[in-house]
Amino acid sequence: MKTHQRGISLIGLLFVGGVLAFCGVIGAQVVPTLIEYQAIGKAVNKVASQGGSVLEIRNSFDKAQQIDDFKAIAGKDLEISKNGDKVVISFAYQKEIHLGGPAYLTLKYAGKSK
Repeated sequence: MKTHQRGISLIGLLFVGGVLAFCGVIGAQVVPTLIEYQAIGKAVNKVASQGGSVLEIRNSFDKAQQIDDFKAIAGKDLEISKNGDKVVISFAYQKEIHLGGPAYLTLKYAGKSK
């Protein structure tokens, strides 16, 4: 009785390894942008809870930016409005990750205070 071998061929193994390596490299470049987005969201929520004038909010955000060391946006990029007595701060920005040649991965981030 003949039994057939099961498993993955060398070419298949190299292909799967290449795909996993590519995904790992992209993931290693995307994770820092996610951490930066979370830091920006935290700073926006903190500044919004403090309230104040538009200039005070922008200055407080710039101080938080220096402390948390993110560079994607600054206080001048914030959209500040009021909803009743509550200050609402919204932001949006994008990050580009170069994949190779003319190919880029564009990540668009947007958020607002709670």
